[in-house]
Amino acid sequence: MRSYLLRRTLLIVPLIWGVVTLVFIVVHLLPGDPAAVLLGPFATSDREVGLRHMWGLDQPLITQYVRYMENVIQGQFGTSFLTGVPASTQIAGLLPYTIVLGLAALVIAIGVGIPLGVVAAVRNNTPSDHMSLILSLVLVSAPNFLVGIVLLLVFSGRLGWLPPIGGGTFTQPVTILTHTILPSVALAAGLLAYLTRITRTSLLSALRDDFVRTARAKGLGRNAVVFRHAFRNALLPILSILGLAAGELVGGAVVIETVFARPGIGSLLVNSVTGRDYVQVQACVIVLAVSFVLMNLVTDLCYAAVDPRIQYR
Repeated sequence: MRSYLLRRTLLIVPLIWGVVTLVFIVVHLLPGDPAAVLLGPFATSDREVGLRHMWGLDQPLITQYVRYMENVIQGQFGTSFLTGVPASTQIAGLLPYTIVLGLAALVIAIGVGIPLGVVAAVRNNTPSDHMSLILSLVLVSAPNFLVGIVLLLVFSGRLGWLPPIGGGTFTQPVTILTHTILPSVALAAGLLAYLTRITRTSLLSALRDDFVRTARAKGLGRNAVVFRHAFRNALLPILSILGLAAGELVGGAVVIETVFARPGIGSLLVNSVTGRDYVQVQACVIVLAVSFVLMNLVTDLCYAAVDPRIQYR
């Protein structure tokens, strides 16, 4: 187990290096000049040349890349072109909002999607099964941003129950809760649908296995058969989808935070791309990439807890 965890941890290094290198190349190929964006209507040739020299953008691309990688290895992501604030400082201030949004969406997706899938499997070919399939089909077909816009129109615009934009303040937990409900539901919609469908399919397959028929023949009740035997064997496919989809929640947060004008890594990344803030873009991508890799690592380690037959070597 330790050797497996060590190998997986070491594999994160070349993966992150590849992501950072690719993003570095892409952001420098984007049209537009950070100096011109920052100066705006006050831009002149001399001022633009001065800013590019101060930021080191007048040096060859390979020189910029080597200098940036040296800083990253030392844990320094540089200073934002637009704000003059260290990139890590801005991320540290906004990351809690993205974490709260992602965790809330994950709880909603698991707490609603898996029970719906279980009900659909246990009551196969009944109205409950058909309704869950229709709901999952609608949610999986609708983009997260569209779900978010509908929620905004209904619960904020028409009913006025919840605030439409913002993220609240951590000194007032109630504001965090009210500002997180709508975006977390919108972000969870797609994952909820996937979990419902995969739980139904996986549990139906497990309920048809021989060990379930044996358990029923021994006189075990339906709940014991479903939850103690069948559901545990149906968990591996669910964990696989959950691990991949949980990583996608990080990417989905970029869109949802923009729709709800919510502070977070996603909105910071969008603003940085718009402003050609290379330093901030690269720092945000590193954080998102590490989050995605760690989520998949945790998912792999959960396999052994669910199925003792799995051994890591």
